[in-house]
Amino acid sequence: MLVDSHCHLEYEGLVDDQQGVLERARAAGVGGFLNISTRQSEWDRVVGTAAREDDVWASVGIHPHEADAHVDLGRDALLAATEHAKVIGIGETGLDYYYDKSDRQVQQALFRMHIGVARDTGLPLIIHTRDAEQDTAAILADEMEQGAFPALIHCFTASAGFAKTVLDLGLSISLSGIVTFKNAKELQEIAAELPGEKMLVETDSPFLAPVPHRGKPCEPAFVRNTAEFVAGLRGESFDELAERTTANFHALFGKSRTPSGPKA
Repeated sequence: MLVDSHCHLEYEGLVDDQQGVLERARAAGVGGFLNISTRQSEWDRVVGTAAREDDVWASVGIHPHEADAHVDLGRDALLAATEHAKVIGIGETGLDYYYDKSDRQVQQALFRMHIGVARDTGLPLIIHTRDAEQDTAAILADEMEQGAFPALIHCFTASAGFAKTVLDLGLSISLSGIVTFKNAKELQEIAAELPGEKMLVETDSPFLAPVPHRGKPCEPAFVRNTAEFVAGLRGESFDELAERTTANFHALFGKSRTPSGPKA
C-alpha cells in the first residue's frame, strides 16, 4: 500500500467528488492520505474529513501565500489545533518568493512560529519552498541550533545542493508528479540518489498530475504513477518503493500509528 503524503481533499476538483476520489485511490493501492491545510479557515474541514475517514489524516498550518492574512494568528491557535487525534503534521508552511503573494518578512516570521510549534509538539513540519532556497536553508539551520524538530520538504523541486543541505539537517524529501515530467532531468537525478529512508511520495492533488495524466486534475490515485516512475529511476521494484515510502511516512508522522489511525 502507498501513502499520498500530501493532498488537498477540500480543494475544488476533489471536494466535489471526495468519496469517489478516495475510492479510486484505494482501488489503485493507496492506503493512506495526508489532507493538507493552507489557511486557518480550512482547518475544520480538513480535520473533519480526517475524522470521518479512517485512512485520512490532517495537517494544520498556513501556506506562505496566506501569510499576510494571518499576521495575527498567534502560536496558541496553531498549538490548540494540533491536539486533535487525527492532526499529525504542521503545515504546509515555508517561503515562496516566486509569487511573493505575502510580505517576505511576514512569511519568515510565520515559518519560524510553525517551527516552534513543531519542536514543542514533536509533529513534523511540512515545508513549501519556491525560489527561496537560501533563506529556507538559513532559517532551518538557525532553528535546528535552537532545538531539533522533524520536517520534510514537500513537492521537492530545488537543487541538488539544497537537497544535500536539508538531508544533512535530518529532513526528509517528498517527490510529486513533477519528477515524471520530461524537463525534470535534474530532479530525476536527485530522486535516483536520495537516501531510501528519507524519501516520501505525494500528489499535491489537485495540482501537478504526473505523466500520463498531465493536463488533467490530479487525484491521490495518481501517486502510484509517481511511485512507479521513481522506482524505475532507482532500479527498484514498485513494491519495494511502496513499502519503504509507506514505512518512512509512518516513521516521520509517528502520530499516524495511534489507534485513531488506520490499521494498515
